[in-house]
Amino acid sequence: MQHIKTVLNKSRQLANVNRTFWPRHCAERLQFPRYYVAPVATEPFLNGSSSNYVEEMYVSWLENPQSVHKSWDIFFRNAEKGAAPGTAYQAPPSVMSVVPTGGSLTQSPTFDRQVIEDHLSVQAIIRSYQIRGHNMANLDPLAINCADLDSETPPELIVQNYKLEEKDMDSIFRLPRTTFIGGNEQALPLKEIIRRLEETYCQSIGVEYMFINDRYKCDWIRQRFEMPGSMNFSKMDKRLILERLIRSTRFEEFLARKWSAEKRFGLEGCEVLVPALKTIIDVCSEKGVETFNLGMPHRGRLNVLANVARKPLEQLFSQFDSKLEASDEGSGDVKYHLGMAHDRHNHISNKNIHIAIVANPSHLEAVDPVVQGKTRAMQFYKGDTDGKKVMSILLHGDAAFAGQGIVYETFHLSDLPEYTTHGTIHVVVNNQIGFTTDPRHSRSSPYCTDVARVVNAPIFHVNADDPEAVMHVCNVASEWRCEFGKDVVIDLVCYRRNGHNETDEPMFTQPLMYKKIRNHKNVLKKYAEAKIEEGVMTQQEFEEEQATYDKICEESYLDAKLVTKTSNVDWLDSPWTGFFNRAEQRTYPATGIDEETLNYIGNAFGSIPDGFTVHGGLKRALKARTDLVSKRTVDWALGEAMAFGSLLKEGIHIRLSGQDVERGTFSHRHHVLNDQNADKKRTTPLNNLYPNQALYTVCNSSLSEFAVLGFELGFSMTNPQALVCWEAQFGDFANNAQCIIDQFISSGQSKWYRQSGLVMLLPHGYEGMGPEHSSARLERFLQMCNDDPDVIPTLDEKFAIDQLYDCNWQIVNCSTPANYFHVLRRQIAMSFRKPLIIMTPKSLLRLPEARSSFDEMVEGTSFQRVLPESGVAASNPESVKNLIFCSGRVYYNLIKEREIKGLTEQVAIATIEQISPFPYDMVTEEANKYPNARIIWAQEEHKNMGAWSYVQPRIHTALQRERLCR
Repeated sequence: MQHIKTVLNKSRQLANVNRTFWPRHCAERLQFPRYYVAPVATEPFLNGSSSNYVEEMYVSWLENPQSVHKSWDIFFRNAEKGAAPGTAYQAPPSVMSVVPTGGSLTQSPTFDRQVIEDHLSVQAIIRSYQIRGHNMANLDPLAINCADLDSETPPELIVQNYKLEEKDMDSIFRLPRTTFIGGNEQALPLKEIIRRLEETYCQSIGVEYMFINDRYKCDWIRQRFEMPGSMNFSKMDKRLILERLIRSTRFEEFLARKWSAEKRFGLEGCEVLVPALKTIIDVCSEKGVETFNLGMPHRGRLNVLANVARKPLEQLFSQFDSKLEASDEGSGDVKYHLGMAHDRHNHISNKNIHIAIVANPSHLEAVDPVVQGKTRAMQFYKGDTDGKKVMSILLHGDAAFAGQGIVYETFHLSDLPEYTTHGTIHVVVNNQIGFTTDPRHSRSSPYCTDVARVVNAPIFHVNADDPEAVMHVCNVASEWRCEFGKDVVIDLVCYRRNGHNETDEPMFTQPLMYKKIRNHKNVLKKYAEAKIEEGVMTQQEFEEEQATYDKICEESYLDAKLVTKTSNVDWLDSPWTGFFNRAEQRTYPATGIDEETLNYIGNAFGSIPDGFTVHGGLKRALKARTDLVSKRTVDWALGEAMAFGSLLKEGIHIRLSGQDVERGTFSHRHHVLNDQNADKKRTTPLNNLYPNQALYTVCNSSLSEFAVLGFELGFSMTNPQALVCWEAQFGDFANNAQCIIDQFISSGQSKWYRQSGLVMLLPHGYEGMGPEHSSARLERFLQMCNDDPDVIPTLDEKFAIDQLYDCNWQIVNCSTPANYFHVLRRQIAMSFRKPLIIMTPKSLLRLPEARSSFDEMVEGTSFQRVLPESGVAASNPESVKNLIFCSGRVYYNLIKEREIKGLTEQVAIATIEQISPFPYDMVTEEANKYPNARIIWAQEEHKNMGAWSYVQPRIHTALQRERLCR
């Protein structure tokens, strides 16, 4: 059949159409060597627009020759036999076909060539509706805009362009195997074919899926939309939709009556969102999903909290009382940013489910990767390797979905082995406007959802004023996610009845749209009228249903008036049940371990597995590790490995993620070994230390900071008994994730009562790598610390641990591997969790002086917030003229320069390892040792960068301004 394949390939190149993938068994059949003799021009019905359909016919013929028309059967038989040019297709002779022996050609029956051309045209029409039908769908409830911003009818959907006339409309055509519009019928009149295609693709639903390069998946979607009767709902189904619409609509109306002047970011214009989400949860719950993690913007959040997550209404309504104060810590946040977690019974599936809505800032879409990380973590801890029990649902606005790059970054995590959540259902609340910006000015793509095409996610556009169409789409999307474990997008094309918020005036910028909106019935009124007329519910039942829900709201409103204080913990989206023990006395933890464990982990980390071939250079590096261990010494890589290995032994899961973290940017880590002689043969030594150890996940990420850091933050929120680390390739790249740092990590506990033990590793240091790869912008992190430089703290025995408990995050710049070892272990040893920002070194990774003894890591040792002077100067403090405080790598430069200048007795050097919270007690103690010395701060950064602006006022406070720091 090489003749057919070549002819089709030639015509396809001429027409520049998309390739259709062949089933594997057909592709194998085509691989047999054949020689062709018939050029393209000799088969007049083969051209660029028909080649795809001939392929489909050929695939059907290979599976069953009886499934195609007799004329096609003859054509394919002749082509298989190597027909001479132009003879594979036979013009109608006067004799019937026979199948002769000896390899001669089969004769054609009496059959007009026009019939073949008409069948090809009909197949082209069907395919055109499947590809472009969504462009003509009735999606806008206001009938103002075209959702794809194009009012022109695609020429592929104009029947006259296929040279078919009115007389052909009653002609019966055989349906190809790539459509299900016939149901049990294999042939239909042309006018019925077009009617069914219009009904499927050009009404309230627009389906984009033909870009998916998987025939089975495309057929799966076609069957659920094209099959006659696929969108039929029972009377009970329709009644359920109506009841849910009543709750969604009446909730917004209740808030509007009680708090008319408050910003609520209500759902008016897209009230169908609540029934849609509940349908998704119903279907997925029936298929085994137990946990749903939701991320969403502020529009409609209160309604989703109330009617989807079932937040107690009195707690929700009490948030409108600005005079109430929280009874627990934290500043809190506006009500339409808050999250929650709740267990409830799903009455449709009759199963218990857990719903979490993740708190988010005003930065639209920033919550997306956080939700994905939280979902991945829950799947990991539940052993849910296929995502059958835990899933994520992400809600978006149209302008943000198209405009925010984090959407694209998050999509590209969707199929990575260590980041996939096995399919997310994305629901776009498509207002057809962004704040005040017209969509024609806010995106270059036809649809706001086009970004989803990059991961072959099917996109279902639907008119939000057609509730049954919306529910059908939600059913299909839920089944898709559960069946294939892939992303899917629901585009709810709706409108926004008010402005950006309830106090905003939209007539300034969209006068015509909002004149139309003012006269537009809401979806509840339209659907209720239709269903009452249909007999789904009587007028009296409808009014009683509304009154019942209104009564619930009124009673909750009265209960809310009795609330005297709010509680931030009620809005926690990731509760750590059983972790916090209020009666426990906080103590500063010792983090050393026994020497036997140090030796064991160090030797294992430097060993080569049996039957494994490593690179020659790496073999030397591994040998150097075991040599260091034999000398009771560690470098930076060994210190990190010993911290990780000891925590794994204790059952603590560790996850290290980021660009190139498996090897390490500076080729120092090598936590994953790759065999030099076998592809994909890899091993992770730290995963093979102890029989019952925890799992160590180390994974190179995509080239993203924003999404990956957000993902790791979400992962860290799920379980406090895990060490989750993100490493930047270079510290300055962290600014690509500034939104996550500013809005989530530094302020998350204050706003949302949420703790996180996330560790950020930021390579930092001015070591000749240019202006871009020198600074991790230490000063920016210090600017966001919550301590007051002018307050003298109470220096008692609990000072160090109380400081850590009260801070919003920790910032350290370690100068020794031992301290790095301890600070990593301290993250788990503390009875609470705080983010840890570490300025990690570059040159110190291999500096011989930057090594630590086992004596600094064994039992009884702990993280040293300040490393005091320990040399000659400390033995004669009275003669010391200068006490230099510094941090990090510059310490070794100062030591070297002091030696060169012979100032070992006159200059004392101490390193502040924990910059924030500031170690007032230890700085005071060190300064008091040297009463005659000037206090100096030294750093390699410029004066307006680094730690100087942070440490100077705090040193002054520590010394009660009696001695100044220069």
